[in-house]
Amino acid sequence: MKESFFVGTYTKKTSHGVYKMSLDTETNALSQADLVAEIGNPTYLAKSKHNFLYTVDQKNADGGVAVIDLNTKPATVVQHAVTPGNSPAYVAVDEHRQLLYSSNYHLATVTVYKIAADGTLSQTDVVTHSGKGPKPEQADGAHVHFSDLTPDNRLVVCDLGTDEVYTYDVSDEEKLTEVTRYKTKAGFGPRHIVFSKHGSTAYLAGELGSAVEVLTYDQQNGKFSHLQTISTIPSTWDAHNGAAAIKISQDDKFLYVSNRGYNSLAVFAISSDGSLKLIQNISVEGDFPRDFALDPTEKFIVCANQNTDNLTLFSRSKENGKLTLLEKDVALPEGVCVVFE
Repeated sequence: MKESFFVGTYTKKTSHGVYKMSLDTETNALSQADLVAEIGNPTYLAKSKHNFLYTVDQKNADGGVAVIDLNTKPATVVQHAVTPGNSPAYVAVDEHRQLLYSSNYHLATVTVYKIAADGTLSQTDVVTHSGKGPKPEQADGAHVHFSDLTPDNRLVVCDLGTDEVYTYDVSDEEKLTEVTRYKTKAGFGPRHIVFSKHGSTAYLAGELGSAVEVLTYDQQNGKFSHLQTISTIPSTWDAHNGAAAIKISQDDKFLYVSNRGYNSLAVFAISSDGSLKLIQNISVEGDFPRDFALDPTEKFIVCANQNTDNLTLFSRSKENGKLTLLEKDVALPEGVCVVFE
């Protein structure tokens, strides 16, 4: 069986945009990369159920979102929704409302777009964050790094610059209204967040703190409360590290976080109360793993290593959650984001 996936990249060296690859689950091997669309720095991707791929887009001095129509053969870029300034860091599709959310790290904004029937976008709202944290990476102000849906269809936003997690309501007019804010430990640098299936527990990756905060989530009022903080790296590691992507298994038993610097995937077992225990920290056999993805069967993980231009393939035990290296030198230039079809 072959499972297809897309990889978003930086295009600073040799990459040309978004690539498509496949995982052969019988031979345990990845295919060569095929270019899907030429786009500037498509560092994050989100695919809709209508077969449109939304990517971060940078065109010279303009940044925003590109729309790729996968229904055509070959795929075609049908829109560059860009404005002056830097491109966003994250994009997410809201299938129920047919909206797209983008998170701009440099501009400290969350932008809401309406998705038309042909997949194209029109902006409906934008909010701008302010404030700063104590670390050098936070000194220049707010840095919105993530915006995506909560289990109760609110919007949760991680601000790495202000050490805050915002909860927003989304109105019928596609506008955002702030509901609550959660403050992390100073200098934690919240980057990405995932939720358990039952929706009452969330796991927040702190890029600057190299740790995960376990949070309870109250769907009645949209509030987060702290339960646990646990490191993603050994206490003996004193060189630079930044926690990056965070993913949870469908059975809510295991959590995975990539470490950029320590260059590993940290594997956590999830207890019945939602708390975490580190059970493995496995090398990604490359440098700067910004993102990774579990395949649809959750028997494999594909990890993108940006600085060494390679993908790493792991097998995954559903019983104990641990990873085993399968392939480590699969060529992919400047890989960042991995999204399975």
